[in-house]
Amino acid sequence: MSGSLSRPLPRPRAAMTLVCLSFCGGGTAPFRPWARVLPEDVELALYCYPGREGRFTVPYAADWEALMADALDAVGTLPARPFVLLGHSMGAWVAADLARRLEEGTGPEPAGLVVSAADAPTRLERRHDTVPHLGNTDEEIVAWMAGVGQVSPEVLAEPELRDMAVEVLRADLCVVDSYRHRPGMSVGAPLRVLYGERDGVGAEAAERWRPLARGAFEVERLPGGHFYTPEVWASLPERIPALYGVGSAR
Repeated sequence: MSGSLSRPLPRPRAAMTLVCLSFCGGGTAPFRPWARVLPEDVELALYCYPGREGRFTVPYAADWEALMADALDAVGTLPARPFVLLGHSMGAWVAADLARRLEEGTGPEPAGLVVSAADAPTRLERRHDTVPHLGNTDEEIVAWMAGVGQVSPEVLAEPELRDMAVEVLRADLCVVDSYRHRPGMSVGAPLRVLYGERDGVGAEAAERWRPLARGAFEVERLPGGHFYTPEVWASLPERIPALYGVGSAR
């Protein structure tokens, strides 16, 4: 696979791939345990944004178009089998735009799209209304990361690690800030929206995804906040019916 895609548990004979796209300032680590949660005929593939983890020496994406070009290149290296895109928070917007571009002829079309803990991209250009955004101070960003549980107390207690976390998040905020919504954008893949009952991204935001769906559309409310509860996060792939060949979530 591409250096931007990793497979925590390679399954060359799998019938399907789950491709995960991370949150703003995040990497692939939170998704890696899912490899052992998935059915044996589903392989986990994790897209790593530039500038972190194994791509630490790769410059951050300059803007949204640069990130999408990089992500499209990565998806283009997937095995020739059905795949589902799952994006959490910022990753939800990346996944949705990827699905749209792939369906318009850029590459193989996804069999499903799952967007988690994110408002619809029709609202992306209003990111300055909510934390985090580029106008926030480092202290405000750190407080937000701590509040949603994005980074551990150990990282926040170590100044050098804390500064690195803020730097990566700011780099992703710059990318998000350059996004421009294209009116009429929609996806044909079955669209499933997940949101936490105690998250700022609630039921109203989840419903704003509906106009973007040309095909099947479902919304599911889950316990917890932006990253749900630890138990729900650990088993989140079980909320994706397409991976299990059934018509509704487990």
